[in-house]
Amino acid sequence: MSDEQATSNQGTALNWRGLLNTLSPVLALVAVFELFVLIAPSSFATVRNIEMIARQTTIVGVAALGMTLVIISGGIDLSVGSIVALSTVVIAWLLQYAGVSPLTAALGGVAAAALFGLVSGVLITRLRVVPFIVTLGMMLVVRGAAKGIGREQKIDVNPEQLAWLDDLLASVPQDRSWMLLPPGVWMMILLAVAMAALLRYTRLGRHTFALGSNEQTARLCGVAVDRVKVIVYTLCGAFAGLAGLMQFSRLTVGDPTVAVGLELNVIAAVVIGGGSLSGGEGSILGTLVGALIMTIIASGCTQMGLPNWVQEIVTGAIIVVAVALDRLRHRRTV
Repeated sequence: MSDEQATSNQGTALNWRGLLNTLSPVLALVAVFELFVLIAPSSFATVRNIEMIARQTTIVGVAALGMTLVIISGGIDLSVGSIVALSTVVIAWLLQYAGVSPLTAALGGVAAAALFGLVSGVLITRLRVVPFIVTLGMMLVVRGAAKGIGREQKIDVNPEQLAWLDDLLASVPQDRSWMLLPPGVWMMILLAVAMAALLRYTRLGRHTFALGSNEQTARLCGVAVDRVKVIVYTLCGAFAGLAGLMQFSRLTVGDPTVAVGLELNVIAAVVIGGGSLSGGEGSILGTLVGALIMTIIASGCTQMGLPNWVQEIVTGAIIVVAVALDRLRHRRTV
């Protein structure tokens, strides 16, 4: 066999492997859904329940979009849940005490979240401390800031000030059935398309993958490693802020104690969707599929009347299997 044929065959094998890695989360989603269609009550496969699954996926799904960038770059962010809580508190405080418009309050909540993401990125790059430690500390700092702003209690907002904010994840009314899904779900889909385009077609996307694959090689190739890291963590904070906006829409209060442990669900969504904790791998489609799989499991178990601990065991087992498969795949490629 000539060198050209060997190279061609190797390229074909890599293409098939990449296609399989992309499709495997989707196939897993179909399998999980079909399983619950067979064993769960008939109410599981109704349009109403599917809409509810989409709504319940949105908060984790939006936050996971930013986490996908971080994990692809070889990092991790444990402060996501705290930033979601901070965003709800800032939005509620701006509405209740500053008297701003709903749009200004929403932008303020996202901006505050992005600011803390920026701080995490700067600390990681300037102090040369591993992301796990920095974001673990930021998780406590941000949660404390949220409690301080809310004076360790929820901030209630007058219903008249909410305007469209409480409609983002509300059920679609009959007079707007043409929308099919609530505005918040459509927002998640549009953000996912934008992030997929960013990863595939922009320099930032290519540099993010390069950084996660081999940071030293990326640096030698001229990638501005520190700048990419700061941008990635800032975007992760902004997406956590948008998830906080969705959380506020769902609760209509600023709650500094909400979203405790949410970062674990967000990281799990990325990992189940094919993202590698070693960096260099991941996709937006896979992340959304991972978030959907967890929500479908929770919904199916609820429909069957199974207790919460069963849901946690099943989800945890899926996470372990996903990570084990990722490790096995890496061993075969070495």
